[in-house]
Amino acid sequence: MNRHDVVVVGAGMAGLTATAALAAAGRDVLCLEARERVGGRLLSTAALDLGATWFWDGERRVAELVARLGIATFEQHLAGDTLVQDATGIRRLHGNLLDAPARRFTPGADALAQALAAELPTDVLRPATPVTAIHPGATGGLDIRTPDSVLHAEHVVLAVPPALALARIDFGATELPAELTRLARTTPVWMGAVAKVVARYPTAFWRETGLAGAAFSRTGPLQELHDMSGPGGRPAALFGFAPARAVGPGFEQAVIAQLTQLYGAAAAEPETLQVQDWSSERWTSPPAAHRLADHSLFGHPLYQRPALDGRLHWASTETADQYAGHIEGALAAGERAAHAVLSPHTDEANSCSR
Repeated sequence: MNRHDVVVVGAGMAGLTATAALAAAGRDVLCLEARERVGGRLLSTAALDLGATWFWDGERRVAELVARLGIATFEQHLAGDTLVQDATGIRRLHGNLLDAPARRFTPGADALAQALAAELPTDVLRPATPVTAIHPGATGGLDIRTPDSVLHAEHVVLAVPPALALARIDFGATELPAELTRLARTTPVWMGAVAKVVARYPTAFWRETGLAGAAFSRTGPLQELHDMSGPGGRPAALFGFAPARAVGPGFEQAVIAQLTQLYGAAAAEPETLQVQDWSSERWTSPPAAHRLADHSLFGHPLYQRPALDGRLHWASTETADQYAGHIEGALAAGERAAHAVLSPHTDEANSCSR
């Protein structure tokens, strides 16, 4: 059996953060990622983000990380008016009423994950390796099963959404406390029931007419829209969010029709139209993710306590007690899990035992 001090499940920003901290502390750590790529919900194409997009003032972990990694950032475009679309038509409201000052990643958000993964020691990261089961070991620690192997670790860091973990990983019928199981199964997955649509254009033509690119819609299919153009407006793009259940036959045509209604004839022929339906991502969302709607469960106190005799640690952005759903929350959750592994006696009194 392959033995390690720690196995981290998931190579999104939380998992990579925890893995990097544990490796730096000299622990024998292995990071297992179901996908063939790192980043999780950080996914970019030609510097346009199909997942996480922004970070904001006060999110010091992201700011410090991009500075250390040397990743260029720029300010989100804010100037211009807002559009509101409802059953009565389209109204133009003065100023940008939707966007707040934020920063973007010049090469795309997933550059953050790729740069962090590149710093890990050789053979620490194992892609295309989904975890199928986690059970207490016969002599202590935890056994971790994948389709091709059984590993053993003293600690496991779960850096995937809790509801996804409960849907995809067998923990045994009675190993996890019932209250924790109920919590994990009902905690929403950030972006899990959302489709993100990015329309790329030759120029940011909406700016020329004094529009910010920001829009609300009560008729859809996109419910809110933003300017996603790069520095100086290049590449030029708009993006919007739609309920994942709206995606289906005719969806792209409906999106283009809506963009044309909002922004005029120039919006009718995007160079590219990309639809990222996060609900269909097997390694992001559990079945029926749209039914999970109680966002007050994010950062729940039970997620701050290790389970299974202090050996199982929660580390996705949904479990962060601050900035949950943000990249900052993922970094904070990864740091917390790594600290709990490295300082187990600190958390022993608060551990949630099986």
